[in-house]
Amino acid sequence: MSSPRRWSRSPVSAPILALSLACLGGTAAIAEERLVKGEPRRIEKAGEPKREPSGAKADADKPPITLDEKGITARFEDGSKFRIGGRLQGDFGAGRVQQRGFGPAFEEPAAIRRAWIETYYSLKGFEFAFQYDFNEPRVPVSDAIVAYKGFKDVIITHGNFKEPFSLDQLISDNISQFTERSQADAFAPARNFGTAIGTHGTNWTAVTGVFGGNISTGIQNNGIASTTRVTYTPWLSENRNDVVHLGLAGSYRSLGDDTSSPGLSSRSEAFLFARPLVDTRTIRNATAIGRVGFEAAWQQGPFRLQGEYILTNIERRDGRPPLFFQGGYIQASVVLDRKGRPYRVAPTYGSEYGVFTGITVEEGQRVSRGGTGVFELGLRYSAIDLESREIRGGIEHDFTAGVNWYPEPNIRFVFDYIRSHAEPSAAALNFGRRTVDADVFIGRAQLYW
Repeated sequence: MSSPRRWSRSPVSAPILALSLACLGGTAAIAEERLVKGEPRRIEKAGEPKREPSGAKADADKPPITLDEKGITARFEDGSKFRIGGRLQGDFGAGRVQQRGFGPAFEEPAAIRRAWIETYYSLKGFEFAFQYDFNEPRVPVSDAIVAYKGFKDVIITHGNFKEPFSLDQLISDNISQFTERSQADAFAPARNFGTAIGTHGTNWTAVTGVFGGNISTGIQNNGIASTTRVTYTPWLSENRNDVVHLGLAGSYRSLGDDTSSPGLSSRSEAFLFARPLVDTRTIRNATAIGRVGFEAAWQQGPFRLQGEYILTNIERRDGRPPLFFQGGYIQASVVLDRKGRPYRVAPTYGSEYGVFTGITVEEGQRVSRGGTGVFELGLRYSAIDLESREIRGGIEHDFTAGVNWYPEPNIRFVFDYIRSHAEPSAAALNFGRRTVDADVFIGRAQLYW
């Protein structure tokens, strides 16, 4: 995160959405053609009972063509498989800022947050993935990778993907606890182009990599970073639902003379919020950015407690003293009438080792089967401090209370209330040293497959 993160609100055009649907339809047509040719194929639909074997035996037991909440998956005789999926997230809400002159909290009451198309291909130890967000004109490419898994318990990934830093960042936004990540996410480097190698044991993981800039904005435009993360679970139940998680991550990015000057900012934890309450603006003469992150989580049955603390150091040339910024969060959640989120030790590819996965909606809990879905309640406190020496970016404290409702395996509704207090407000707001308070309600309707 070497430059300010700006969120786009541009609408998704009808032709682009049509193209996405056409891609899905084309894959379905291929499956239908194979059926017509007389091959013993059947399509497994989302409502049918699922079997949960693992490994090669799992794929051998499944029909060659499946259609479920994970999208359309085609399995071939050579052992390879191809999947196409996506996600669509629409946000809506309202807010109030208690500061004269700020203007409306939201520029618009509703907008598309993400509109992704995703493709994955697996072939004899290799993994290929490509994700594209039609709603993000600045950085539309998310993951674009090739990974090799031919060595036991080792994954080598090359391409554009997440640097191994921050539990909150590494958990997919498709299944995140709240609509947005915490204030501390301003310090997480997120996705960049590079190479990483990861490995794991029964109760530990380690991944390290070297990264340049983001593939969408220029691989050579952000210096070079080395990022490493290790995790350890002193307690992990056999079903991977009860766990104590500890993690430590570090990142050091050297900025070249031609690198754009960094900046740090964070909005109240809502996509629709008009502008940041805290903002360092551009930090001149920066030569390097160092980050250290500490993370811990405990989950017992449906209850989970999770927290992080991140310290960021920005070195400067011309004998200027370094800058230090910090942030963190603590959150608690409970899943009603259901066990908690399963813990995943190793990913399919990339750096997402040692993370929590999504909520499972059982067949009898589905609204379409007469159930009421699954509800998840969450509370979070987060804070960020962007003041160091002459940089007066501000300090913000956010309190969030949220409810997630999963009526079906691939549908989610999120409702969050956020109370923000910035003290002082960002210099860019021209409010001097006065405080800014905001009350925000944000909702999200989400479809993912």
